[in-house]
Amino acid sequence: MIIVTGGAGFIGSAFVAKLNSEGIEDIVIVDKLRSGDKWKNLVGKKYLDFVDKDNFWSHLDSGMFDSADAVVHFGACSATTERDADYLMSNNYYYSRDLAVWAVEKNIRFIYASSAAVYGDGKLGYSDSDEMTPKMRPLNMYGYSKQLMDSWIIDNGLEDSVAGFRFFNVFGPNEYHKGNMKSVVCKAFKQIMEKGKVDLFSSPHPDYEDGKQMRDFIYVKDVVDVLYWFLINPTKNGIFNLGTGKANTFYDFVKAVFVALDKEVKIDIIPMPEELRGRYQYFTQAEMNKLREVGCDFEFSKLEDAVKDYVLNYLTKDYFTM
Repeated sequence: MIIVTGGAGFIGSAFVAKLNSEGIEDIVIVDKLRSGDKWKNLVGKKYLDFVDKDNFWSHLDSGMFDSADAVVHFGACSATTERDADYLMSNNYYYSRDLAVWAVEKNIRFIYASSAAVYGDGKLGYSDSDEMTPKMRPLNMYGYSKQLMDSWIIDNGLEDSVAGFRFFNVFGPNEYHKGNMKSVVCKAFKQIMEKGKVDLFSSPHPDYEDGKQMRDFIYVKDVVDVLYWFLINPTKNGIFNLGTGKANTFYDFVKAVFVALDKEVKIDIIPMPEELRGRYQYFTQAEMNKLREVGCDFEFSKLEDAVKDYVLNYLTKDYFTM
């Protein structure tokens, strides 16, 4: 049995789809659906049971899941703009920490989601070495909550017992419910369909032209392939970057959407919102040596190929799920 927390979310539901593609259906999904469209990510998925997040701990305490083979923990607030620090501490740090303790004590495989937000403005680089983790200076509370979890894993000597992943800019199917936190591809597609052009932020940073801020964009299908590799290789542990190792500009990212749709590139520059200034990452690029050194040597999709697959096989067909 594999427990997937946040299993109705973006990466969680994509991982469930990956498990199904490998013939695995003995899955327990833990999530909170509320009144949005996140439930659509479960359509077509095969799983054993769904457990409401609020009831999950009572099930753990009862011993119901003591025979689980793995816990893959994606359940967290993923909004980088969330300002409620107490909520982020409770949801992203304490919850993750306590679940890791439970899994390790039960000798159950534990895989969890961290974030590239821990790196802040990138002045200290993007090394996922354990020595650098406490030195990072996140730009927002979301990033800090993830840094706290990573640091706790290292401080308690669990880096050789669990696997954590600092996701860079993940995009792809099943993100449709994420509102303003959807990827630029998803937003760009909607803007192109509605008004034939795309808005990109200006750049107050002198080193980056307007619309040419750079991020390490990675397709969700590549992400879940890596996660599955770690699931079936339980001796491979540590805290790893999960990007492609290659940064691209937002301009090129959006251009790929126009190309996939066979449309003329039309991009407008709009002012960066004041609330983002000072908390904005102008450049991210994962160092991938650590992941390669443990034997995970996937070739990641080219940006243009990934965008084309997403646009033509999902967005244009209004598919909600992988």
